[in-house]
Amino acid sequence: MSDIIQLLPDAIANQIAAGEVVQRPSSALKEMMENSVDAGATEVQVMIKEAGKMLIQVIDNGKGMSLTDARMSFERHATSKIRKSEDLFAIKTFGFRGEALASIAAVAQVEMKTKQSEEELGTLLFVEGSEVKKQEPVVCPDGTSIAVKNLFYNVPARRNFLKSNPVEMKHIVEEFQRVALSYPEIKFSLMQNDMELFRLNPGKLSQRIVGIFGKNYQGKLVACQEDTPHVKIKGYVGKPENAKKSRGEQYFFVNNRYIKSNYLHHAVSNAYEGLIASDQHPFYVLFLEIDPSHIDINVHPTKTEIKFDDERTIYSVVRSGVKQALGAHNVVPTLDFSMDVNFSENWKNDEQKSDDVKRENNYKTFTSPLYKQKDSTEWERLFEGHSSSSDPIKTEALRQGKEEVGTELLTFSSKANEEVEKKESLLSSEEAGKGATFQVEMTYIVAQMSSGVLLLDQQASHERILYERFLKQLNNAGGASQQCLFPQSISLSPADFALVMDLQEELSDLGFVVEEFGQHTVLVKGVPADVSINNEKALFEGLLEQFNHFKSELSLENKENLARSLAKKSSIKKGAKLNAQEMETLVGQLFACQNPNYGLSGNKTFEKLDLNRIRSFFEK
Repeated sequence: MSDIIQLLPDAIANQIAAGEVVQRPSSALKEMMENSVDAGATEVQVMIKEAGKMLIQVIDNGKGMSLTDARMSFERHATSKIRKSEDLFAIKTFGFRGEALASIAAVAQVEMKTKQSEEELGTLLFVEGSEVKKQEPVVCPDGTSIAVKNLFYNVPARRNFLKSNPVEMKHIVEEFQRVALSYPEIKFSLMQNDMELFRLNPGKLSQRIVGIFGKNYQGKLVACQEDTPHVKIKGYVGKPENAKKSRGEQYFFVNNRYIKSNYLHHAVSNAYEGLIASDQHPFYVLFLEIDPSHIDINVHPTKTEIKFDDERTIYSVVRSGVKQALGAHNVVPTLDFSMDVNFSENWKNDEQKSDDVKRENNYKTFTSPLYKQKDSTEWERLFEGHSSSSDPIKTEALRQGKEEVGTELLTFSSKANEEVEKKESLLSSEEAGKGATFQVEMTYIVAQMSSGVLLLDQQASHERILYERFLKQLNNAGGASQQCLFPQSISLSPADFALVMDLQEELSDLGFVVEEFGQHTVLVKGVPADVSINNEKALFEGLLEQFNHFKSELSLENKENLARSLAKKSSIKKGAKLNAQEMETLVGQLFACQNPNYGLSGNKTFEKLDLNRIRSFFEK
């Protein structure tokens, strides 16, 4: 029988490795940016076209590579970081496994220009599908420029699995932000289709956070620092009032490497216990510095998951560090321990001080205008016999009584008021008997039917009504707009700004009139006509937050996501008081919906209690 096991060709082996390392354009960008940082660059430029499908280019001013190193960098398992197995447990750099460029070159067309400062000429390499097509000297500046073109051109199945451009661009921005946050001392810039998204100058971590997420974060950061023999923590956490429902602004870095850890995220959330709602997530950028021998970063192909040898200790330090930071900046309510708990007891033991207090209290009683309150007991006699208030003698007495009491006011009950209250209560009961709607705890609506009673959740019902209305407007491009009396300018993060630019057509269909207004700023000039709002800025910012939340939690198209998000933000909330007309309109609109039975969260919008069920409560 012939042998059937054989070695894979290098090109196929590289494509298999690419399946693990290069999952989408953002994966390639991450590897290239990390190589630039490892090369000692002080400036890194990133250029993207068609969300990375056409071009991903990274230019740095690092130390560059020699001709031999440039050629070797495209070989499998080629690395400058590892010499022996012990080096795997003392890693403080990024690209240590050496698979990145080989994997990228297996599924793309890669052009590299690199030059060392001491050399007169640099090196140009063009690699296509793991095959070197061109290698020649070239004039270029110091450092390295790598351009990845037509990603997955030779693997059509992988290219078909890529998402839409806005989704892929979102992942690219996330990877860019992670590397940029790791090294605030390096200058970074990001261009998308010739439009500048980021220009981040070197500076402090707080300045880098504001540069990435926008000026709105300037007063929302709380410094966090904790030093222990096992681990050191530094960074910033957000104030509780700025927590969001959507995740995505939570960053952990271990030895300047971004990691994902639900365990440590729980530690931070635990520190916010009682300060934010259970469905909200706080903002944080935390750096953990730990001996590399206590962690294993080689447990995942993308190196975003690591193992700690003592997770519980790390958990406790992170939790206490965040809690202490919130307390130190008066973000959480604290007890005043400076007061002497024996204060009252000490005064009791000192008779002289006790007498002084008594004399002081007596003096206050004597000088107080309320000392004349004893005269107010004679007020009852003024109304004995139900005599008319037009009596001049008693009117004068009433006037004098007011002068004696001073600022104290007394309110007397009136039979006329009682009759009005009784009349209103009788009227409401009569209306209820005729089938009028009414509220319970300003949360539920009760309406009488011919066969029983109908109970509605006012918020869930209104969300369903608005969702179907907005979705219809988006599909038919029929949303009416009401112009803002004072247009609102809103400063956004670069990621949210790019999102708004991508959603301009859908926002217009809903009734929003949004224009670009400077760098990362938009001007809201109109909002949907059928949305009752008091603050256009709060509505628009809340819509974007809800949109991002649904994007991370659910797989929805942009139109459906927008309809859901706007319905959530503009619906009637629990605790809102409604009049009879509003309640009846709500009931009518709900049963005109295509799917009136369930709200956006899958919960019921109404429940029927027929007469037989009501009788069962009282009859055996």
